[in-house]
Amino acid sequence: MKPKHTNTGARLRVVLGPGIALGPGKADLLEAIAATGSISAAGRKLRMSYRRAWLLVEELNSSFQSALVAADKGGAHGGGARLTELGARVLRHFRSMERKTQKAIAADLSALATIAKPQR
Repeated sequence: MKPKHTNTGARLRVVLGPGIALGPGKADLLEAIAATGSISAAGRKLRMSYRRAWLLVEELNSSFQSALVAADKGGAHGGGARLTELGARVLRHFRSMERKTQKAIAADLSALATIAKPQR
């Protein structure tokens, strides 16, 4: 998670096992699904293709004990998607880890930023 006032920061990626990882992109997708109620709308919001969004949802759903995203099929009343209780819990834990990580590294990050070569 990057501080809003600078161009410095760190991005957390949590590896939970072989082939099971959760990072900012998947967390952003979960948040966007919760906000929009739709996998396709979430993908558009994140400038991600519908196919990419669906592949990430499938990956997330298969990586945990139960699904993180529940999707309803389209039809006369349209489809939709929502985070399951587990999905909301996973997202809360990840965002909490991001905040704790940023706080823990703030002093070192600031020190590194002061000695880094300025970029144009």
